[in-house]
Amino acid sequence: MADEMAVRDGEAVSRFVERFGAQLTEAGMPRMAARVFAQLLASDTAAMTSAELGEALRISPAAVSGAVSYLAQVNMVSREREPGSRRDRYVLHNELWYETFTRRDQVLTLWEKTLREGAAGLGADTPAGARVAETAAFFAFMQGELLGLLDRWRAYRETLDLG
Repeated sequence: MADEMAVRDGEAVSRFVERFGAQLTEAGMPRMAARVFAQLLASDTAAMTSAELGEALRISPAAVSGAVSYLAQVNMVSREREPGSRRDRYVLHNELWYETFTRRDQVLTLWEKTLREGAAGLGADTPAGARVAETAAFFAFMQGELLGLLDRWRAYRETLDLG
């Protein structure tokens, strides 16, 4: 029946969480934060309590706390009060990837400004100044491309039938 919850293969979910968590770790995210993020992503509700995360990942409450603190700091999850309870649950942000890349755009703007100032201070005719100026130009290029990419994503997302 359509109203029944789909049966999930717990082993397949665990393999996904560990594999994606490892890939996020390789990309620079702290290991526990990567695993917690992947577990939340794999959750049908995109929200879990600390106890649920600890049980699913077989990690300590302290490890969960550290991971969710990191994820909250980088705006990837929010802490919400569980309805009718004093327990918190951790929730993935809506449009997570869009928001993450939008914040990256803000970082690129800041870096570009600092690099341009640095290039001017180092002197455009010096090897260091030229290198820093090229890096600033790269970030300016990336920012322009990212903005166009995000616009195209929003248009494309409207065409998807993801339920």
